Amino acid sequence: MFLRLTRPLHLLLAALTYAFGVSLADYLGRPFLAISFWLGLFAVLLAQSTMNLLAEVFRLDTEPLQEDETRTKRRILRNNVLYTSLACIVVVALTAYILFVSNLLPFPAFSFLLFSIALILAYSIPPLRFVNRGMGEFLLAIHLAYVIPSFAFTLQASGTHRFLALAIPLTFLAFAYFIALDFKSFAQDQKFNRITFLIRLGWERVVPLHHIFIILAYLLFFALPAFGLSLSLIWPVFLTFPFALFQIYQLRNIALGAKPNWTLLHATSLAVFVLTAYFLAITFWTR
Repeated sequence: MFLRLTRPLHLLLAALTYAFGVSLADYLGRPFLAISFWLGLFAVLLAQSTMNLLAEVFRLDTEPLQEDETRTKRRILRNNVLYTSLACIVVVALTAYILFVSNLLPFPAFSFLLFSIALILAYSIPPLRFVNRGMGEFLLAIHLAYVIPSFAFTLQASGTHRFLALAIPLTFLAFAYFIALDFKSFAQDQKFNRITFLIRLGWERVVPLHHIFIILAYLLFFALPAFGLSLSLIWPVFLTFPFALFQIYQLRNIALGAKPNWTLLHATSLAVFVLTAYFLAITFWTR
């Protein structure tokens, strides 16, 4: 049960975007700091786990946490998840302290770590609890695709760099992925009174926004030479563009009333985000 609530797929995505951030530092000639890498990755995975677990602690009482749930079972599970979340936050703080006393936590990395914690709290717990206010997908995308690679980079490079602009279009693709997931869970979200981005705005508005976010992501990639990044360097990201168009095509057909293939839509939208992050990471690691 705990493993399911931590959402292992999110942890894999966090590890992937973390590797992308480190690959940028490697490309820029920063020396690889093994201790910083492993402690930073450990902190990132704990932070992402906390983001997912805390959201479950404050889940509405109308929505069960497990099958065949009783009031007693729910209380026990919720308390255990809460204690685990608090323990994760404490360990993240201890990890940051170890990095600090070892002179391995530059201020920019510390700032992104604080930003991560702020996002986790805003996403998960009242009174904000954006996960149930129609903004959870956006905060989750920012955390996975922008904050984590930026933290990884600054931990290795001791500062920011204009190449971190790559994380912006990656965030748009992550957001489009989570929007696509909203369509699959739409019926259950209505049943349990979850307020997702889709339910907040309605499919008539969300479908074109989904398409805009994807197209904008690739336009931003195309505009990256303005930040000193040659298209000859990042061209592999455009290999995912046909998948992105197929993702748009699928969602358009669903909006027009076609029978949905949720597995295919999930696989396509996940592939667009994952392959883009992977191509970026492998490109900068090998150059």
